[in-house]
Amino acid sequence: MRSQCSAVAIVASCLLLLGATREASQRGSVMQRATGSFDVVLKPLEAYAKAETPLLGRMSLNKQFHGDLEGTSIGEMLTGMTDVKDSGVYVAVERFSGTLAGKRGTFILHHTGLMERGAQKLSINIVPDSGTGELVGISGSMAIDIRDGKHSYTLEYPLK
Repeated sequence: MRSQCSAVAIVASCLLLLGATREASQRGSVMQRATGSFDVVLKPLEAYAKAETPLLGRMSLNKQFHGDLEGTSIGEMLTGMTDVKDSGVYVAVERFSGTLAGKRGTFILHHTGLMERGAQKLSINIVPDSGTGELVGISGSMAIDIRDGKHSYTLEYPLK
């Protein structure tokens, strides 16, 4: 039964990938990759529940992007921390403004991060129809890597 479920999951994943690839090619777009680094400043904002557990919090975020993305972003993050070490959640929305591979405009990123006893799941996606200027029509997803306190990104996106 497990191998049948795995096979079904693999087929379903392939169909989703083929559908996304077909949709991008129908729009005349090709998947592209942007990489670089960014600096981030997080500042605590008024928390929703200071003395309660689980603790809910808010932070502003300001980023400076370098590399294929050159520009800044501003946004806000909501957090939920538990009593269990290394377990919690965050959601964030940020608006990037600058250039991507030389094209100027803005777009919005949506983050969902979940950590269960140190195991992390992170999803960062470009909000559909949020692109402006030369970035109209952009979509895609971002991966973040943090090593030795330094932040880097990989942005996968189709853009005409």
